[in-house]
Amino acid sequence: MSGFLSHVVAAKRAELAGLAHSVDRDELTALADGKPVRDFVSALRASASSALSCAIIAEFKRRSPSVAAFPGAQDPATTARLYAAHGAAAMSVVTDETHFGTSLADATAARAACDMPVLIKDFVIDPLQVLMARAAGADALLLIARSLSPGELTSLLAAIDDLGMTALVECHDESDVEKALTVGAPVIGVNSRDLESLDVDTSAHERLIPLLRGRALAVAESGLRTRADVESRLALGADAFLVGGALLKADDPAALLQELAGVS
Repeated sequence: MSGFLSHVVAAKRAELAGLAHSVDRDELTALADGKPVRDFVSALRASASSALSCAIIAEFKRRSPSVAAFPGAQDPATTARLYAAHGAAAMSVVTDETHFGTSLADATAARAACDMPVLIKDFVIDPLQVLMARAAGADALLLIARSLSPGELTSLLAAIDDLGMTALVECHDESDVEKALTVGAPVIGVNSRDLESLDVDTSAHERLIPLLRGRALAVAESGLRTRADVESRLALGADAFLVGGALLKADDPAALLQELAGVS
């Protein structure tokens, strides 16, 4: 049965069919060339260099399919400065305006406000989106394994690499992990939220993160609210953690971020 992910990918295909004839690729290339790429992997590894600290990718979005509005979603520049000052290794910006209320312009504003690498999260299915993300300032770009064939995934990984960015390939089950490892994904995210049903099942972390040990940098996604959550995933072999809703709902996001990252 199709759900949220299938619906969004179908909508993206329709959107891109019209967009392909209206964008200036030369202008996008010039914008991309004017923004030096920040090293996403090195930033994650540097933040996880001590026994206590760990790499947090802190997310910005204004809403989600399950949350009408995040109270902590200030403007992206303010949020980027807060995250950078309180222990984040990198920042994630969701750029699907229809469902998350945020756009490529928010990613550009966030990147200009901080020195952290910026990961753009969207439902990427076409190389044009890769170029648009780089032009907006992306240093890393999310690919969702479930929404792509092995050939499409390979092609998009190559396009991301050609522009100097890092791909984070997001997986939800064993077949996704196998696909990501087969195509040589350097960074693999394990999302405990099923993007079709939108349900969270944290057992996905328990099953899948250990499969990545020594094979790719592993990022735990979704269902992370406390330092205990982080530590349990560290024990499974996670190298980094993508946290969004918990920070954006927190009364004191700076304190929560420091707690999650293990910094004072």
